[in-house]
Amino acid sequence: MIKKNFLIFSLLVIIGACGLATTRPKLEMSMAQTAFLAARDAKAQTLAPGLYRKAEFYYLKAKSSYKRKYFNKAKQYALLSKNFAERAEFVAIRKATLENL
Repeated sequence: MIKKNFLIFSLLVIIGACGLATTRPKLEMSMAQTAFLAARDAKAQTLAPGLYRKAEFYYLKAKSSYKRKYFNKAKQYALLSKNFAERAEFVAIRKATLENL
């Protein structure tokens, strides 16, 4: 009886510890959202469509992973989305500036 209670207690502690080991990537998700919105405001969907589509794809994957509580994957996808969105915004601004010269 004691062994059974100890085993159940041990399993509960291990399962609880796993949930505490990963943290929610709130900052990464927020930064990805901000970068994506900035790229959209810079008209990157027309001036840099490839990079913009990749940023959108990874942003949606990050949101989906976050909702399903796959926080490690959500963080990876959010960082990828932020990188592609920043590159798309840069290319869009550069193209818009060169067109106005």
